Amino acid sequence: MRVGLYPGTFDPITLGHIDIIRRGASLVDRLVIGVAINRDKGPLFSLEERVAMVEAECQEISRQTGTEIIAHPFENLLIDCAHDVGAQIIIRGLRAVADFEYEFQMVGMNRALDDSVETVFLMAEARHQAIASKLVKEISRLGGDVSKFVPAEVKAALDQRFSD
Repeated sequence: MRVGLYPGTFDPITLGHIDIIRRGASLVDRLVIGVAINRDKGPLFSLEERVAMVEAECQEISRQTGTEIIAHPFENLLIDCAHDVGAQIIIRGLRAVADFEYEFQMVGMNRALDDSVETVFLMAEARHQAIASKLVKEISRLGGDVSKFVPAEVKAALDQRFSD
């Protein structure tokens, strides 16, 4: 069974993430969405909320592709998470050259830790290249419309969070 791991904080999950999930699901039999706890980033949504958002958005993709998709919270090294879930492939999305420079370093470190786990990069669709969770949160916080960047349920969660 080919198992892929797509890690991120998903705070919140965006249409860009969903695009990578949909395309990544076609490459593997099981796709694990690694939801990073990452306390240093100070997430807007709790781990439980982020996992629930990921699960909700992945149900239809799983049904359409026939690929099992599961959300898996993690707080350890990415390579250790890959071992924990039995992943042979780490899937990463790239939006711009700046993403590549960071990801290039991460691949080198991960390969030094375990060269049996491959990293596959998927370029974001052009219409999703500008989407970043950080920017989505900022736009929403300032009252802007984020409906072009996130699913309706996520927009509602953002609206609720910033109306409190």
